[in-house]
Amino acid sequence: MEVFDDTSAKMAGKRPVAIAPKSEVEKGYIQEYAPAKDGIELHPKPTTDPLDPLNFSRCRKFTCLGIVMWKYWLFTYITTTTVPSFPLLQEQYGISYAQVNWTVAIPALGLTVGPLVWSSLADIYGRRIVFIIGTAIALVSTIGAAIANSFDGYMAARFFQGFGVSPAATVGMAIINDLFFEHERGQKIGLWVLALDMGLLFGPLIGGFVTLKDQFWVQWITAMMFAVLLVLELFLLPETLYPRNLMLSMMPSSYSEQSEKGPSACYEDISRTMNLPFFNWKPVPAIAVQRPYDALVYFIKTWSYPNITIAVFCYSFAWYWWVLSVITYLPVAYIQYRPEIQGLLFTGLIFGTLVSEIFCSGHLSDLIVLKLAKNNNNVRIAEMRLWLIYPSVLITTIGLILWGVSIDKGHHWMVGQVAFFLFASGIQIGNTVISAYIVDCYPLHAMSVITFYAVLLNASAFINPFLIAPWVERSGFTWTFSAQGLIVVGIMLPVTIALQKYGKKMREWRGIPGWISPEYST
Repeated sequence: MEVFDDTSAKMAGKRPVAIAPKSEVEKGYIQEYAPAKDGIELHPKPTTDPLDPLNFSRCRKFTCLGIVMWKYWLFTYITTTTVPSFPLLQEQYGISYAQVNWTVAIPALGLTVGPLVWSSLADIYGRRIVFIIGTAIALVSTIGAAIANSFDGYMAARFFQGFGVSPAATVGMAIINDLFFEHERGQKIGLWVLALDMGLLFGPLIGGFVTLKDQFWVQWITAMMFAVLLVLELFLLPETLYPRNLMLSMMPSSYSEQSEKGPSACYEDISRTMNLPFFNWKPVPAIAVQRPYDALVYFIKTWSYPNITIAVFCYSFAWYWWVLSVITYLPVAYIQYRPEIQGLLFTGLIFGTLVSEIFCSGHLSDLIVLKLAKNNNNVRIAEMRLWLIYPSVLITTIGLILWGVSIDKGHHWMVGQVAFFLFASGIQIGNTVISAYIVDCYPLHAMSVITFYAVLLNASAFINPFLIAPWVERSGFTWTFSAQGLIVVGIMLPVTIALQKYGKKMREWRGIPGWISPEYST
């Protein structure tokens, strides 16, 4: 039997994680996750309720996951799809290259602010209604960006694009946690992060071809994507916020009791998930009371938890934000090519992201944790996830240095593609590992730690475009991107070593947060 070192659950005095006995599996309590031998640890603990998101059919679960991934894909797609149309935007609004770079930063600001607003609302009124309202705002804002007559109007529309799609980060992650068990987390977070990174990279690829028509159609195509997403959310996305602890307390004490009363007889008085109204404007029943500003309060308090602060801050500002450096300066580096060709030059980044996720990243992270747990008396520790950081840091650094040198030296564009492949592979692995690690540290506080992650990650994306232009103009490509590579390896390697050595002790020293995700506090 395998045990998870869930410091949060133990110290909070909450219900221990579940072990599904073989007899119960045979009787139908756990149909989809039968243990290979004597039993398997299940967290969150499932109920016998057919409306429990953990008991949804596999088809429904992966449909929900697909909708979350589609929205998270658009989360970054909106920021970069306009990059190939920069010259047209400069001409349309009479602005400089530095100013047109701000059009990438402003939606990132909306992505930064949004989680602080939407997260608490999703814990009160549910995930589904927040997703729908956010997508509607993003759709209207995208249409506004397409018809904006002034630069100020265009920038305002871009901000609300980011604000509307921002629930894909924190609320999207909450939906994944609602639907899937802990032992599936690495793989599912890997797919979730894959959507984020692929949106970032497919944005300029698609935008490059659409720009052949004009810059306005870049926004109209995006509006069509949001319209499709809105229809999918309306008709295929059920509510997943579920009062788990309350339902567990009402669960039949034996299989015979379940047989006599029926699988959902004890729960029929409580509206939940698919029993809620089509548009649910009221707080989800039986969920602990939340305040609309709790997400902001918890974000501020999370700064005092060193595992989360160190991991997320260092990843965001010493590693991830160089993505925006590469994306926004690719048109300058390959200025001799037409926009559609520049879009195709993002192929190396796309392949690097895909290959790393398929062969490494989430699934490999799960396997490493499982292997290490077996060598640790079947106890899993969050820091076991961090081993993949080392190779990913090295290949990111090599990719950044190689690309900077290839531009200044005028090497063949294929050298740049190899550099992009390495760079994107490292970013994808690192993003998946850090996301899974912080949730593993505090699994009962997933919404809060992912809000912290989303705010810092997008704050770095907001700041970067303001810094990269003067840096490249002053130092050139070689020194700029070599310095970025050295910053990645110089900061992330010692940080990872410190987290692996002292991470568990830091969690024990700091204790658990004084709040808890609402579904576990009823």
